[in-house]
Amino acid sequence: MTEHQLSLGTSAARNLATTTKTVPQMQGITSRWLLRLLPWVEAKGGAYRVNRRLTYTLGDGRVTFVTTGADVRVIPRELCELPPLRGYDDDLALDALAGRFVQHEYEPGEVIVEEGRPVDKVVLVAHGKLSRITAGEYGTEAVHGTLADGDFFGDQALLGEEEAPEWDSTVKAVTSCTLLTMSVGDFQETLGQSPTLQAHLEEYRNAPERPSNQHGEAAIDLSSGHAGEPTLPGTFVDYEASPREYELSVAQTVLRVHTRVADLYNHPMDQVEQQLRLTIEALRERQENEMVNNKDFGLLHNSALSQRIHTRSGPPTPDDMDELLALVWKEPAFFLAHPKAISAFGRECSSRGVYPDHVDVLGQRVPAWRGVPIFPCDKIPVSARRTSSILLMRTGEAAQGVVGLHQTGLPDEYQPGLSVRFMGIDEKALIKYLVSAYYSAAVLVPDALAMLESVEIAHGAGA
Repeated sequence: MTEHQLSLGTSAARNLATTTKTVPQMQGITSRWLLRLLPWVEAKGGAYRVNRRLTYTLGDGRVTFVTTGADVRVIPRELCELPPLRGYDDDLALDALAGRFVQHEYEPGEVIVEEGRPVDKVVLVAHGKLSRITAGEYGTEAVHGTLADGDFFGDQALLGEEEAPEWDSTVKAVTSCTLLTMSVGDFQETLGQSPTLQAHLEEYRNAPERPSNQHGEAAIDLSSGHAGEPTLPGTFVDYEASPREYELSVAQTVLRVHTRVADLYNHPMDQVEQQLRLTIEALRERQENEMVNNKDFGLLHNSALSQRIHTRSGPPTPDDMDELLALVWKEPAFFLAHPKAISAFGRECSSRGVYPDHVDVLGQRVPAWRGVPIFPCDKIPVSARRTSSILLMRTGEAAQGVVGLHQTGLPDEYQPGLSVRFMGIDEKALIKYLVSAYYSAAVLVPDALAMLESVEIAHGAGA
């Protein structure tokens, strides 16, 4: 027997009810800590010039390779990253030198060179990770650094000194490595066939040593600890002749809203306002992505090579984070890392029985290491090999750190550095708004920013 409905059903009742609604949600919105934490500096005129003391280039770059299947070759011009060859421009001689390098494969634990032995070759690291090791004070081994893709050592072999220098450390493979090596004999044979290379190296050996401090800046002569009336040194502070200028970049889009939507469907929420809110969120996400990854001003590409280190074993360990702090030891402000890199660091801490502390920042508790907060940023890329990077920076003009650049007071400004301009209504009854965000970032001195590279974020076997 069929039972008859005795009261109004909920589905019909809802037709007369007022629905409680949320504003439109957007999964792509993140915390954007970088934009919130950087001090923002006015860039009037759309540009920001960073004046620095004169710095001598020491040839601390990295070498680039090309691969064909399993064969690896060095790009000849990249050999100019070796200090003795810096500024050398004879392509024929560079091609000949590049052809002298021989590819070798090494397994983890194999010794490449031994401390105290004569320097008998130039070594280029095409792929893999190696450790520099010396004998410790009490008979133990001391690790003094890590070499990885693009690094090199043994370049002093190019100077052809009568008494061959000795390796100052043992270099041992940590992972499987692909190295390119050129023996001193092969180099000398090429050198004997190139008068231009002979002249260049002679000029390099005889060049007067330019006094500089530990950062490569032109020295300022001072006198201290003297008595009586000695003649004091005269000096001046030299500046870079062509300082770098950062121009404001822009992210833009045209927002379109049909007049019928704006007229008839504008209650209880303003459709134009909600469309604009989500558009601005997307622009700000793009802004943070550019400030991290842009090849001109992005932080990943503006970290000085001398301020980049590799993890010792793969995952980010407390030792690696301490090494970063040693590079930005003057008033470090915060770490910036992909959330998965932060997770990998937490696993390493847990495996060692170490527990990072937490600090309060803008009303939120965030993890910290040595009191320096660690903020997540999903704009830092993760490579196909599941590796990422961790940044550490000092911030602010007063601290000679990293700053964000923008310009306020724009026409039709909606937020600082962001404008919304009405562009009219077209023949299709579409209201159009031009939404523009202007921004950039600047690293005032190289030691304000450091980067930990090759951070493995994948779980280890059995983890």
